[in-house]
Amino acid sequence: MYFVHVVIMGCGRVGAGLARELEASGHSVSIIDQNREAFRRLGADFKGMTVSGVGFDRDILLEAGIDRADAFAAVSNGDNSNILAARVARETYGVQNVVARIYDPARAEIYQRLGIPTVATVLWTTDQIMRRLAPEGSRSEWRDASGVVQLCEVHLHHDWFGQPVSLIETSTRARVAFITRLGEGMIPNENSVLQEGDLIHVMVSNSELANVEMSLAKSPEEA
Repeated sequence: MYFVHVVIMGCGRVGAGLARELEASGHSVSIIDQNREAFRRLGADFKGMTVSGVGFDRDILLEAGIDRADAFAAVSNGDNSNILAARVARETYGVQNVVARIYDPARAEIYQRLGIPTVATVLWTTDQIMRRLAPEGSRSEWRDASGVVQLCEVHLHHDWFGQPVSLIETSTRARVAFITRLGEGMIPNENSVLQEGDLIHVMVSNSELANVEMSLAKSPEEA
């Protein structure tokens, strides 16, 4: 597994749970909250960094290690704060894997068009956010009864975006089942092009999964 540094804004139940799960997976974690008491939710065995302050303040973000972060999650209780912090992480510090939690699902598409993947509260699960922060690999979503074939959400190297969907199928032994784009599922056709923010779901045999993950974690040229 490739271990990364993740910065989280918001240490409520969502942020604390996410921090613990990421740390348990071997990643380094910094978590930001204005209320120091909130860090109690992390438990005594949490070894990551806790930073008290406003999560979109650049000095606070730098203290949390945003300049070396591979991923950023904004999961405070304020939509505007989450979007602002996520945009700062993406646009100022170039963090590739960014996700913002929102309370108003109607605004999700607007935020998606700004280039910030969002998860609405009514749909939120830790697994959904983990998928958007995962630096590589896949998450199994379904297996056939024999256990030979599975449907997986896979992570793409950023150089795949702008390429035709068909390139995944010609470069690997996976078949693209569908794409989640702007929160909606779509079945690609021969003219479909991968866009930044797309979540890619492929059908692949268990024997080929490791090879597919390895290929998609590289640029198309390297794959």
